[in-house]
Amino acid sequence: MIKSIDQLPIEGKRVFIRVDFNVPLTPARGVADDSRIRAAVPTIEHAIKRGARVILASHLGRPKGPTPSLSLEPVGARLAELIGRDVTLTDEAVGDGARKVVADLRDGDVALLENLRFFPAEEANDEGFARQLAQYADIYVNDAFGTAHRAHASTAGMVSFVSEKGAGFLMEKEIKFLGKLLGAVKQ
Repeated sequence: MIKSIDQLPIEGKRVFIRVDFNVPLTPARGVADDSRIRAAVPTIEHAIKRGARVILASHLGRPKGPTPSLSLEPVGARLAELIGRDVTLTDEAVGDGARKVVADLRDGDVALLENLRFFPAEEANDEGFARQLAQYADIYVNDAFGTAHRAHASTAGMVSFVSEKGAGFLMEKEIKFLGKLLGAVKQ
């Protein structure tokens, strides 16, 4: 049985939430459609209210290495508006800068890792990259239904390196909806 985020002991813990922030951007580098960001807000706000140290991770587009036009910066800015608090964007998904941001988080703080797909190791489900991501997490929560089928480092590879794991509210909602369509689904 997959645990829900509301069943996990997240207070004061580093909670890595895989979200799907692969949203369209405007030519001026704003978010053209924030529906995917809004869909993740209930899970994020729940974690904040319970005093988790929230680390969000997503991809944006299909970059071949670091691509400034596909930075998650506008996504982080829009999320900050929606949740009414600062969201710290790391300069990379893994590395010294990202580790420092995660280490400095306090209860209720939110960090957004830079675009996971800036690293080819994400899509390759590279074990080393997965282990680096897992080092950020006391608890792993998948709330990215749209990418859950992909065997990438942030959706599959890192999960085995984190002892506590579960699903966010969006993921639960989608599973329940599919269960109604398909009949009883074993979780």
